[in-house]
Amino acid sequence: MAYKRVLTIQDISCVGQCSLTVALPIISACGMETCILPSAVLSTHTGGFHDYTFRDLTDDMPAIQNHWIKEKIYFDAIYTGYLGSKKQIAYVKDIMKTTGKPGCIRIVDPAMADNGKLYPGFDMSFVQEMKTLCAEADIILPNITEACLLTGMEFRTEYDESYINKLLQELSGLGANKIVLTGVGYRPDTTGVTVFEKGKASYYEHRRIATGCHGTGDVYASAFVGALMNGFNTFEAAKIAADYTVLCIEKTQGDETHWYGVKFELALPELMKMILGK
Repeated sequence: MAYKRVLTIQDISCVGQCSLTVALPIISACGMETCILPSAVLSTHTGGFHDYTFRDLTDDMPAIQNHWIKEKIYFDAIYTGYLGSKKQIAYVKDIMKTTGKPGCIRIVDPAMADNGKLYPGFDMSFVQEMKTLCAEADIILPNITEACLLTGMEFRTEYDESYINKLLQELSGLGANKIVLTGVGYRPDTTGVTVFEKGKASYYEHRRIATGCHGTGDVYASAFVGALMNGFNTFEAAKIAADYTVLCIEKTQGDETHWYGVKFELALPELMKMILGK
């Protein structure tokens, strides 16, 4: 497998095991040159910490982009996570157009909502802008809440396969070629992911761990990117990422002091075995 260069664009939460502090080590462990474009720097993530610091780096993004173009730095894949504003989304779309190599894979995690509601600071105008970014992606990785916001469908906590299939059909209308819908569970003790491509849905089910953890969406998306860029197809990459995320949660259970993230580092050797055979 050729040595590839991946750019990931999202914030840095200095403490909290999410966003770039997750994406950089996970994708690197999968054998990729991992480049970063921070959208903001926070002292911690916002889920449960108080009085955290925040520095917006939006205005730095065009200068970084221009320097890369001048230096002829281009990417095999561009993966976006949490973006803090509509202005950042506009910048990201231009970065995708100008710094991707021919055949660059554009992967968008529309990280903006969960559990039926938007994250603090976002509104429906942000959702409308996120739709335009999803339209330019090759693969999108929404959870069910994000999928409902992007399509205008009603959010449900209980649903059947026909509801998920309708949601996937509506998402495909946004323009992305492939969809990985996370957090799809039809039974109380299981959850999983549904991959939709070429008009066909494929489901991978795994056990549900009742205790939720911060940052698992970023862990999942990063492992997915790492597997995909190593030649696994979309469904295989989705399955590997799901298995790895469950393993990360398992390795964190029982430690009440580690409530702010998952101990993903402890499971990196298993991920490398799954992907690299090492």
